Amino acid sequence: MTQAYVGVDVGGTKTAAVVMEGEAELSRADGPGAAVRPGRALSSAGIIAEVVRRALAAASRPRAAALVVGAAGAGRPAERDDLREALRVEGLAERIQVTTDIEVALASAFGDEPGIVVSAGTGSVAVGRDRSGALKRIGGYGWQMGDEGSGYAIGRAALGAVSRAADGRSPRTALSDRVLDITRSGGLDALIRWAAGAGPAEVASLAPHVLEVAAEGDIVAQGIADYAARELSQLAVNLLPVLDAEPPVPVAVTGGILRPGTPLQRAVVAKLREESTLQVLERPVDAATGAAWMARRLMDHP
Repeated sequence: MTQAYVGVDVGGTKTAAVVMEGEAELSRADGPGAAVRPGRALSSAGIIAEVVRRALAAASRPRAAALVVGAAGAGRPAERDDLREALRVEGLAERIQVTTDIEVALASAFGDEPGIVVSAGTGSVAVGRDRSGALKRIGGYGWQMGDEGSGYAIGRAALGAVSRAADGRSPRTALSDRVLDITRSGGLDALIRWAAGAGPAEVASLAPHVLEVAAEGDIVAQGIADYAARELSQLAVNLLPVLDAEPPVPVAVTGGILRPGTPLQRAVVAKLREESTLQVLERPVDAATGAAWMARRLMDHP
């Protein structure tokens, strides 16, 4: 039997695994987010392992020859090593590699070739590979220091808009009713309590609703969405000067709030197309498939 290999894309709100054999995709499985946090590799590994096992079971495979996991929060060697060891104990595959979610997105979009990926989910970052194979990044400093244009930033901006509207410091907005409804808050006091206890992923979960309200014509929500699109496009623009690549440099967008065909994705792509030094990749980026491509290489060249 031909050996199967598995690629996994791990974000703050979603984990996706794909099982492949040769050139064929056998199965997929999704689960909750499992972004890596310092000292919490076991928690992330448990979620990842559960998703991988469901994908393997759907493909009637008890184990894989190779597994590559691209995880948000795995930028430092310590977190990568901890997660790899925790996954090794799970017995999912003969060979295991852990890298970042953005690197598997790069692999999906460009293989080994130069290019830039702008990713926005709970957080935001842009990473580029140049002609020498070196990786350069911009942004990605986390919700307290950066992540402009991210799901968290959009959700946080919506909470601010609701509070200002309640005080009369900014225009009334349909975001008020939508945010109260989504958070199951009976009023502003309840929303304040919700926000005080909400983590980054919970705040980021408001973003799709903010973008829906923007698409319905709410001026305040549109302002939040427009600002996010500018910030995300500027990640790629500001990465160009430090990237040794021949223009126009290919650029792709990916992430939970940049799904193909959504208004924010279209807005970001439109702004990127205004830059003559960038060439927007038209096809969608499937980071899990990029991780699987890396797993096949790991299997072929251990």
